[in-house]
This record gives sequence, structure tokens and C-alpha cells, in this order.
Amino acid sequence: MKSIMNKKCSYGFLVDQTSHLSTLSQTATSLTECSEGISSKLSKEARRKAKRKAKRKAEQESPEGILKRKLNECSKGGDMVEALKLYDEARSNGVALDVHHYNVLLYLCSSHASAKIDNNGDENTLNSGLKRGFEIFEQILVDEVSPNEATFTSAARLAAARNDPEMAFELLKRMKSCGIAPKLRSYEPALFGFCKRGDTDKAYEVDADMIASGVMAEEPELSALLKLSVDAKKEDKVYEMLHRLRATVRQVSESTLQIIESWFNSEDAAKVGEKYWDVSMVRKGIVQGGGGWHGQGWLGSGQWKVAKTHVNDTGMCLSCSEKLVSIDIDPKETENFATSLIRLACQREAKANFNHFQKWLQQHGPFDAVVDGANVSLTNTQHFSFLQLNSVVQQLQQLSPSKRLPLVILNISRVNGGPAQKQNNKRLLEYWKKNGALYATPHGSNDDWYWLYAAVSCKSLLVTNDEMRDHLFQLLGSSFFPRWKEKHQVRLSTSNCLIMPPPYSTVIQESANGSWHVPTVSDDDDYETPRQWLCATRSPNMASLRQLFTSTSTSMAA
Repeated sequence: MKSIMNKKCSYGFLVDQTSHLSTLSQTATSLTECSEGISSKLSKEARRKAKRKAKRKAEQESPEGILKRKLNECSKGGDMVEALKLYDEARSNGVALDVHHYNVLLYLCSSHASAKIDNNGDENTLNSGLKRGFEIFEQILVDEVSPNEATFTSAARLAAARNDPEMAFELLKRMKSCGIAPKLRSYEPALFGFCKRGDTDKAYEVDADMIASGVMAEEPELSALLKLSVDAKKEDKVYEMLHRLRATVRQVSESTLQIIESWFNSEDAAKVGEKYWDVSMVRKGIVQGGGGWHGQGWLGSGQWKVAKTHVNDTGMCLSCSEKLVSIDIDPKETENFATSLIRLACQREAKANFNHFQKWLQQHGPFDAVVDGANVSLTNTQHFSFLQLNSVVQQLQQLSPSKRLPLVILNISRVNGGPAQKQNNKRLLEYWKKNGALYATPHGSNDDWYWLYAAVSCKSLLVTNDEMRDHLFQLLGSSFFPRWKEKHQVRLSTSNCLIMPPPYSTVIQESANGSWHVPTVSDDDDYETPRQWLCATRSPNMASLRQLFTSTSTSMAA
């Protein structure tokens, strides 16, 4: 039996060993095949890359590619004369031009032709730009090159330079009929042309088309429409433009302020307005709008008292003593903004990293305040200062109703390296970590996404001197963002004291008694210089005020 068992065991061992060797052999074969497959794939990818590179080089060295490069250089230098010379040579040599070539030429011609409107430039060059620009646009149609938005917009600018806003508007309509979506710049030649001419009907028609196309006017367009309306004595349109400025621009430039001031000082403004008004409708309008405006039309009668003034820290106008209000933000808007912020952050950050932060925030939040650690540590100093950062953290903790530490956002490199290696700073960081008040963002990440999302989702204060004007924040593309910033951003003064958000909204405000307060733009980096406001009031109607007081007292009693 022992002999048989030994034989069986030996046989089994041999079978296992043979099987194992066979498996190793198969594995080696598979690895070889896999390696060959990877090499083959890499080889194919390398060939594709080489092919693409060769194709790009051939395109760049072709007559069309050389022309493109030279025209781009002319565009950068604003050299229309050289660009037209290159164009004429290309035409005579039979070089095929595409839409990019033509767009550069049209841009240069329209830019020089438009300079004629501003009385800036040599007359012969300006006329040449206008004449040759139209010739080139006609050649595009002859060559059957498919135009795009830039093509039509440059052609519209040429039309406006020829004082032909009708043609500019017609080109815009043609562009839309081709299925090309217009941009704001596409409307400017026709709109500014009609405004300059004083043609109210046509200007308002262009404006209506712009609104129907979902294109939002900005201050230059609204300012032009406002001036047109003031000059034409169209009080309803003046009222409309003021509210559109309120909704989209919020604070106005000095040139727009002058137009507004001229309106309130005019005899026409003194003649318009309801002497008696429905106080309940005004109150309803204020509630529905979130405060700061009612939209019920001009209220009051008689001459306006107009003054350039300031607003104190409590929001009181130093001219008329009226208290400005803080305009509410719809919670749904905040929720939608947070969602769009997550989407953009996950597109630009490693999704797993940002998702991890969201989960961490749900576990440790909400916070009363969020601190942009890097910005605060470097404000008013050339070196990273944990001492300054801790001072801000302590100030915020004292302001917190629950005396909770704020959330500090720092990149991992700031937590592990540099000044963080000092013993005092190590203890400080460890204390914040232990209390769930520090989040270290991963290497290569952009801290901005993290502290902004934390502040929005927690509905908390955000401490940073970053004015959030770069491309990252422009991606958000929302009128909500400046309103949110105004109510939540805390800045650090030159003496390292916290500058809290104002208790009022820095936006055009229309009060229940019919007065107006218009803020001007200011340097965002200058927090301590008072902003200039325009105050426009007139003697109140006592009957309406008594009605307003009675209505207010009744609602408060209820």
C-alpha cells in the first residue's frame, strides 16, 4: 500500500508540476502576445501621430497655410495695407481662400472703416478699407465660401461705417436665416447705427430682435438705448432701460450716470409720474421682486432733487436719509448655482477628488464661514503667513453664533511644505484637522473650486480678497454670481481687519415712494473709499404716504 501510495503521490506531483509548467508556458506565451499587441498598438499610434504631424506640416507649408500665417500676423499688428497686398497676390496666383482668410481680411477692413466713425485715422486708408471690404465680401459670395457669424458681423460693421444701419440689420437677418446664431457683437452695428441716427422705432426693433434671440444687452447697448429714449422724451422706455440696467449691470459707469442725471434734471422727467398710486400694488411688486424695486412706473410729481452722494455703513443715503435695502436671493437660484458649480468643477478637476470633497463637506459641514487660506495668508504680505491666517480664523470663530471654527481650504503643498514645517504651524494645522476645520486639496487641483463650492453649499461667508474675475469665474456666466458675492464675500483690510458684506445691495434701487438711487462702478481692489451714488428724489405725495404708513402698520399688527 505504501508503495502504491508513493507512486500515486509521485504521479500526482508530476502531473501538478507538468500542469504548472504548462500554465507558466501559456502565461509566458500570453505575455509575449500581449507585449506584441501593445507594441503593435503603440506602433500604430506612433504612425498615426507621425501622419497627423506630417499633414499639419504640409498644411502649414502650403500656399494656403503660409497665407494664413501671414494674415494672422497682419491681424495682430492691425496692418490692413499689407493684408490686402497679400490677398491680391494670392488671388493672382490662384490660391484658394477659405472662410478664415476672408474673415481676417474683413476684420481688418471693417476695423479701419469703423475708425472713420471715430474720426481716427488716415482718410485714404479708411475709404480703402470700406471699399475693399465690400469687394471682399462680394467675392466670398462669388466663391461660394460658407460664411459664419464673424463674416456677417464684419460685413455689418462695414455697413455701419457707411452709415447704413438698415443694411447691417438686413445682414443680421440673413445670418439668422442661414441658421447661424447671432452674438451681442452681431447686433451692435445696427443698434448703434439707429441710435446715433435717432431712429427710435428701428433701434427698438433691433433691441426686440436681440431679446427674442436670447442675446442679453450689456451696459454699452443699454446706455445707447437709454440716451435715445431720453432724447426722444419717451419716459416709459427710460423707465424700462433703468430697470434693465438694474437687472444686468447693477452699477453704472460715469458716462451712463451722466445720461441718467440729465434725465432726472430735465423738464420732461418733472412732468411724468403718478400723483396718487396704489400702495398695495407697489408693496406687492417689492415683495415679488425680492426688494429694492417695484416696477409700477414713475411715482410722484414735480421737479426731482438730484445729488451725487454716498451711503454710510448702515445703508443710509447721506443726501435724502433713505435706508437702502438688501435684496433677497431666491434659495432655488442658490441651489441651481451650486449644481452648475459641481458640473464645472468635475469637468476641470479630477472627478474623484471633487466627489471626495463633497462627501467630506456633508460629513463635517455646514460651516458659518469658509476661508481661502492661500489668499488670506498672502494678503498685505510677501510671505505666506500662518499667523495672519490664524488671526482671521479666530476673528471668524468669535463672530460665529456657535463659536465654531471656520473651514480653511489649503492646497496639500501648503499643509506639508514650507512654513508648515515650523513647529508652531504644525500644531496649528493639527488643531484645525482635529476639529474638522481644515481641508487639504490634492496636488494639481485649483483651490478656487473647493472654497467657492463650500461657501455656496453651506450658504456661509467667504473670506477672500480674490475678486473672482478670471476665466474660471467667467465660466459661471450667471447674473446670480455678483449678487451672491455681494452678500457673502468678506474681505481683509490693509490693517488685517475683516470687512463684512454691506447690509444693503449695491445695485440701482427704486423705493416705494418713487425715489431712485444709482451706484457707480468702483475699483474692486479699493474697499475703503466710499462709492459714489446718484440720489434722485422729489417731494412726496402726503396722501399716498399716509396710505403707505397705514398699510405698513396694519401688516405689522397682523
